[in-house]
Amino acid sequence: MASPRFGDALGHGMSDKRIDILRGIGRTGSISQAAREAGVSYKAAWQAVATLTNLAGVALVERAVGGAGGGGASLTSHGTHLLELADALAAARRTVQERAGALAGAGSAVARLAIRTSMRNQLPATVAAVESTGRIVRVGLRLGNAQTIAARITQESAELLGLAEGMAAIALCKATAVRIERAGTASRSKGNQLGGVVAGVARGEDGDEISVALEGDLQLVGFAASGSALRTRQRVTAIVDESAVVVALPG
Repeated sequence: MASPRFGDALGHGMSDKRIDILRGIGRTGSISQAAREAGVSYKAAWQAVATLTNLAGVALVERAVGGAGGGGASLTSHGTHLLELADALAAARRTVQERAGALAGAGSAVARLAIRTSMRNQLPATVAAVESTGRIVRVGLRLGNAQTIAARITQESAELLGLAEGMAAIALCKATAVRIERAGTASRSKGNQLGGVVAGVARGEDGDEISVALEGDLQLVGFAASGSALRTRQRVTAIVDESAVVVALPG
């Protein structure tokens, strides 16, 4: 029998609706009702259950098909235990945030530190726009008061995050997904193009790692071609595809 990985499931973040959907299933015995209460589609609710199940490594929901009541769903013992741990984690988080609230700006900083990821680029942002085009949602994220970076995510992911204009968010992307070019040489193709100044260079045979200082005291890491000859204080453009940007919400 597999050992539960509750830490992985809870580490996914309490800022989205996955735990809320699981709690709704336990309360109502219905995935459809849990989806309605969370304000997401039935498909998105099932995606939430599947994601949490994958992370936990054990079954969290049992589905009954047919019967006099037309079927339903219930939590397994593991699902119930996960909710208990989620409640305890939420209470602990509130305590920490209340303590941090006494210091200006500390609360938001603590929330951002809760994210664990291999992605080096983590840029605090504000949701500026949420535009649906079929099954894809384009999310515009304002970085400070200057530039905007966009992400393309699925409709279900947007629903589960409950994205809306004005929300605090974090734009994530891998350094290897960011291409650095001299300012003025980048083509005007689709995708994010962020202007900045070279803050550091690490030469390498597989590419030069470039640290770029963006406006608003933000830093972005990307790669230029090996032997790029880029140097500090030189103006550059960081190019990243919209599909390579991940949207996260602070806990």
